[in-house]
Amino acid sequence: MEIFRHDLVVVGGGGAGLRAAIAAAESDPAARIALVSKVYPMRSHTVSAEGGAAAVARPDDSFEQHAYDTVKGSDFLADQDVVEYFVHEAPGELTRLEHWGCPWSRNEDGTVATRAFGGMATKRTWFAADKVGFHMLHTLFQHSLRFEGIVRYDEYFAVKLLVEEGRVQGVLALDVRTGELVVFAAPSTLLCTGGAGKAFPFTTNGNIKTGDGMALAYRAGVPLKDMEFVQYHPTGLPGTGILITEAARGEGGYLRNADGERFLVTRDYGVGTKAELGPRDMISRAIILEIEAGRGVQGEDGEYVLLDLTHLGEEKINTRLPFVRELALTYAGVDPVREPIPIRPVVHYMMGGIDVNIDGATDLPGLYAAGEAACVSLNGANRLGSNSLTECMVFGARSGLAALRFAREAGGVDEARLRARAEESREGVESRRGRKAGTVRISELRRRLNATMEKGCGVYRDEERMQETVATIAELRPLLSEIALEDDSRVFNTEVVAALELENLFDVAEAVAGAALARKESRGAHARRDYPNRDDQNYLHHSLVYHDPSRPRLATKPVALGRFQPEERKY
Repeated sequence: MEIFRHDLVVVGGGGAGLRAAIAAAESDPAARIALVSKVYPMRSHTVSAEGGAAAVARPDDSFEQHAYDTVKGSDFLADQDVVEYFVHEAPGELTRLEHWGCPWSRNEDGTVATRAFGGMATKRTWFAADKVGFHMLHTLFQHSLRFEGIVRYDEYFAVKLLVEEGRVQGVLALDVRTGELVVFAAPSTLLCTGGAGKAFPFTTNGNIKTGDGMALAYRAGVPLKDMEFVQYHPTGLPGTGILITEAARGEGGYLRNADGERFLVTRDYGVGTKAELGPRDMISRAIILEIEAGRGVQGEDGEYVLLDLTHLGEEKINTRLPFVRELALTYAGVDPVREPIPIRPVVHYMMGGIDVNIDGATDLPGLYAAGEAACVSLNGANRLGSNSLTECMVFGARSGLAALRFAREAGGVDEARLRARAEESREGVESRRGRKAGTVRISELRRRLNATMEKGCGVYRDEERMQETVATIAELRPLLSEIALEDDSRVFNTEVVAALELENLFDVAEAVAGAALARKESRGAHARRDYPNRDDQNYLHHSLVYHDPSRPRLATKPVALGRFQPEERKY
């Protein structure tokens, strides 16, 4: 089995992974950094982000206001030391991206243009039209090519963390192009693999978002934190789940029901004068309640409400929201210049992830995480739109530096034992190839997992349905060993990869459902009909889920409070 030797292994080639690799390479030009990605980096899901990245840039804004907005948006579950660090570092990170070539949109006086976003007190979101993730990822990828120390391994799928002497010393990965297993040996590993939206049937996430890094850490004994908090974005296209960016509302779009009524203005859904610029969790719930009240529009893919941009005018839409118009025309058959866009809430982001501290370090020495795969506790129970892209920059950089420092202090790795450990895992991967005797199809098992997750862990939740989801996941899990795989080839055997991804989704789904069932309150994106109120006395804490072959083990962790004390969350 081939061994690739490096100082640091970064798994994931999106925004957080690239930023981490660049930070490490800049700090130590002699360091050898492996950038391992299951897709070509420019196909990482960061590329699909549209609306913008948040950072203080205007004279009427302040770090304190950005911090308060973030903590309030999190329903007071964010760790405030993390938030304070984030807001102070954010402007420098986005300015650095501009110096590297990111084409931020400008005002007429030449200053960086900013737009309004949900839950923000002022226009704080930097943007490049409505293809922000595309431009940010291009910038990071092109800049990373300057560093000889960053060695890319495209289309390698991480299978297992290799733990020796109580610390992570490498990663076992499948070379998708050849079907061979290889070892990436390094004193430090950083997981930047994104979220797990594909655990749900209706999501903005691409097919690669299968919770791979979360599952790797979970199976290695690291807890997943705050997994019950799954963000529904209010404006997805029915049927496809394609995202219509929050920038559409930031530029002045209205939400209307079947009667043409701006229901966020005429009814009390807690968003007050913010209306369409309320936080995502509140607006998603408002849409569901409008539909349940019979004021939705009936379509082929179920009921929905309308996003009206017609009053903005063609020039503004073409200048600020060209991609929105393209998506609406292509996938919904409507021109937003002339008619409203059908939308409904769609799974978009996971606030929870691998439990890490402010340096991105886990409790398992040698293992770090950043980006959506991690839970550094910036977002708490609900993420404010446009904070996540900046989070990838801020904590990608910090975790990359911290992981490399650990590698320098930890010393070498035991290659002989790593090879032996990897060989022990070979059969687990090889046995899947061409397993035609199986009785279950990947697609059928994934469909059943998706269905139970949507039923029990949707926008609104209750005890009975969540219990059913927990039980169903437990019943379905043994069927993973019964999956039938027709392809016995080695080269680009995507069937084997899909089977491994499905196992990762089951791990993540198990953690989401278990944590949700245990939290008997409503907070942020976790809205329970049977416990409609927030309960700070009993649930002002982070939830932890530990892997156990029999059933997940749950624990709690204190929230790091600060100058902003919990208060009623109204806008």
